[in-house]
Amino acid sequence: MKNVIVTGGSRGIGKCLVENLAKEGYNVILNYNKSEKSARKIQNELKENGVFIEIFKADVSKKEDVKNLISFALKKWEKIDVLINNAGIAKLQMFQDVTDEDWDEIINTNLKSAFYMSQAVMPSMVHEKSGCIINISSIWGMVGASCETVYSISKAGMDALTKSLAKELGPSNIRVNSIAPGVIDTDMNSNIDEKIKKEIRNETPLGKIGKTMDIYRCVKWLIEDEFTTGQVISINGGYIIT
Repeated sequence: MKNVIVTGGSRGIGKCLVENLAKEGYNVILNYNKSEKSARKIQNELKENGVFIEIFKADVSKKEDVKNLISFALKKWEKIDVLINNAGIAKLQMFQDVTDEDWDEIINTNLKSAFYMSQAVMPSMVHEKSGCIINISSIWGMVGASCETVYSISKAGMDALTKSLAKELGPSNIRVNSIAPGVIDTDMNSNIDEKIKKEIRNETPLGKIGKTMDIYRCVKWLIEDEFTTGQVISINGGYIIT
């Protein structure tokens, strides 16, 4: 069974991916940074049902932490089959109010982490002539979002990273793809006003907000697929059609 690392795996989409991949029999490392309590809760609840995962604290926007995470995974498994770059944060603010600290925090967490993690797993994947990297980006990386400029930039950067790496790593049989979720029912979006949620549903052809399982099903397909790379797959109910 394949060995998988999920960054930012203690909540939201990451939590869903960890739980369901583990239940499917994948070997999973849940990476977290600040949410140790949530990570251990997920680990313990899965264990109660006979499902085992590893958890590992690392700030994946820091190179040394990434090195430690990858070393742990390789000692545990000897190879890494799948990397899911899911760690991310968002901040709603006017562009003119963005500080240097805001910029650094969002870019480092969302984009720099994907750069460091992808670079760190490459030697193992190239050696094995096999691998799958999945970047969890966003529809706002595709079309931009008002009052979320830096977030949009970070996600657009992930998509560019996806396309470039797909070309570079394809000859080594390593597939790299992005999933760009629309509005998904997660903690990150829990502060969206109910009136705005209704407007989003009305503007979405399928008439609903997405679930984390919608993203999981696409992730599972991309892991199992053998001929898809360099793609940005947007799971958004038709909210954005390009």
